[in-house]
Formats: sequence, structure tokens, C-alpha cells
Amino acid sequence: MATTKALLSASRARSRLVAAATLLCALLIAVLLAAATGSPAQPAATPVKIGPSGLPIPRFVSLKADRVNVRRGPAKTHAIAWVFARQGLPVEIIAEFENWRQVRDSEGAEGWVFHGLLSGRRTALVAPWSKEETLPMRASPDSSGQVVARVEPGVLGRIENCNGAWCRVQIDDYSGWLPQEILWGAYVGEKVE
Repeated sequence: MATTKALLSASRARSRLVAAATLLCALLIAVLLAAATGSPAQPAATPVKIGPSGLPIPRFVSLKADRVNVRRGPAKTHAIAWVFARQGLPVEIIAEFENWRQVRDSEGAEGWVFHGLLSGRRTALVAPWSKEETLPMRASPDSSGQVVARVEPGVLGRIENCNGAWCRVQIDDYSGWLPQEILWGAYVGEKVE
């Protein structure tokens, strides 16, 4: 009888181990598939927690000035890692410490910026990871909408609104809809008004 219980216990343990290994393999496959999509810079997550400022983290903002120092840590005593040189560039806030915000750019670089140099105005880069020559901007938020312009990857635009799948974007004199998944500046599924 004791041997039968030991065999059943070992069998259950083996079953749990197989289930855990299967789950781990499924997660690994999901990560590898996500990495192979060709859009490594596009964040897939929507804001999930509230930071010390009372605002969600992560979230997108834009740069207020043409010259913004990015530091290695959250204080002026930390060395400048690099300088952003374009007003309106979208960045993702990934952490907060007092008056400092840790940001990530479209290439994945991270550093700290003083909060006063950031704006809540929403902007986006059009598919900075894309190898396409141009991408269609449409008159309506669907793939069958009339093409109003063709935009190059990396072009900066102002987000007017997003419905969770498409964003209306102003680029120079053109205004139209782009799929949210090709924008660095709005999370897939996020609504922006």
C-alpha cells in the first residue's frame, strides 16, 4: 500500500513538472514570436500602475524643448548620457523619482529627464523600425479607407485621437488615420482623446 502511494505521489509530481515545463516552453515561444514581429520598438503593454505623480506608468509624453539632456540618474549631479535635439519627440516614461522621469526612446535607450522638460502633448513616430519606403495614411480608420498621403517611416506627427486600433495623426499639412500598431507614441488598444 505504501509503495502504491509513493508511486501515485511520484506520478503526480512528474505530471506537475511536465505541466510547468510545457507552460515555460509556451512562454518562451510567445517571447520569441513577439521578438520576430519586426517591431521591437513598439510597446505592447498599456499602462498598468500609478506612479508617485498620480499618473500611469508606463505612459507616453513628448519633449517640450529642442534640447533635452538625458542623464544617467535622477539628479543634475549625474552625467549627461546624451541630448535629445528635437522638440515634440515622443518618449515613454517608465519610472518616476521625485521631479525626474526615466524615459525610453523609440530605439530602446533609457535615461533620466527633468519633468519640466516633458509635455503631455501626444506625438508619435511612424514605424521607426519599418523597412518600407512609405506607409499609407487613410481618410478613415480602416484599411479600405482612401489614401490621403504616404508617409515615410520615422516621420513625426501629432496625435489628434486614437480609437484603440487607429490614430488620427497630423503630419505637416496632412491629417489622416494610421494603424495604432505602427506608431511609437501610442499603445495598441489605448484610447486617446
